[in-house]
Amino acid sequence: MSAFFVPVSASTQAATTDRLFLLLLVLSGVILLLVFSLVAVFAVRYRRGSSAPRGAMPAILSREFEIGWTAATLFVFLFLFWWASSAQVAALIPPAGALEIHVVAKQWMWKTQHPEGPREINELHVPADTPVRLLMTSEDVIHSFFVPAFRIKKDVLPGRYTETWFQATKPGVYHLLCAEYCGTDHARMEGRVVVMPAQDYARWLGARPEADGLAREGARLFVSRGCAGCHAPGSRVRAPRLAGLFGSTVPLSDGRRAVVDEAYIRDSILQPERDIAAGYDPIMPSFRGVLGDGEIVALTAYIRSLAAPEGRPAAEAAAPPGLAPGPPEGRSPAMEPGRALEGTPPAGGSP
Repeated sequence: MSAFFVPVSASTQAATTDRLFLLLLVLSGVILLLVFSLVAVFAVRYRRGSSAPRGAMPAILSREFEIGWTAATLFVFLFLFWWASSAQVAALIPPAGALEIHVVAKQWMWKTQHPEGPREINELHVPADTPVRLLMTSEDVIHSFFVPAFRIKKDVLPGRYTETWFQATKPGVYHLLCAEYCGTDHARMEGRVVVMPAQDYARWLGARPEADGLAREGARLFVSRGCAGCHAPGSRVRAPRLAGLFGSTVPLSDGRRAVVDEAYIRDSILQPERDIAAGYDPIMPSFRGVLGDGEIVALTAYIRSLAAPEGRPAAEAAAPPGLAPGPPEGRSPAMEPGRALEGTPPAGGSP
């Protein structure tokens, strides 16, 4: 019963949300008590047959009362607006260096992938006291990622990325729900978020057999899906080079400028004709229907990794041995969407 009246609070955002909710609850209670008290007093004092004076209120008193009431209401409104909006804006911007986890929603499950590579279905393991950034997309319809104990809820949309973040404060297991009606089994689209001490999370991560890294998976896809045929150093096809590209601002052929982020890379893969880089021909084919959301996530991680550590060539930073993209022998057959390089097994889809 106590959990019903006082829900579990397990994140930094939850504490801020609860304080704001408590203030609104107390303020609403005070106003409600004042209104009902005045109704009761006036109903008794000015009942039919009472001797209470019923003359008009002096004009100056009436004017001062109206001005004071209006000013007090405006002040309270501005204060609440500032507090709520500042909390909401802060919740939109994850701290620098936050742990990034990719979430793909699908009727009717949650698929998550850690930067080191491990995938989960309807589960998400995270370390306590660590900011976690969720980069989310949907494979079909609109979903909504909702963790009541963290007080976070964010729509997950098909065809684009949305993001939110949280910092869990208490180890434990917390309910994950879809808060947007998404079809027949909407009520079954649930999971759990497992918050672990940092050392336990590190052990859990290291014990996962598939912990090979998103960027390394993306490096393999970069070759097997034919991206290396155009974008690798030494390619005979004139295409933008990817080393150091992520996070930069690039000019487009129509005079606009765009920031190369996750959304830009996704659009460039699925809708290459939409934002054409200045000075390049629109020759890239669309990979819509060819690459799954999980593969796009891995390719994005690889492109982001091309800002290499010192002393290593950018194009080899995340590539596993033998798969670092190099000059192609003529025009690569893998430049055709869906066709793998000879001798390379087709890349698997998302989990």
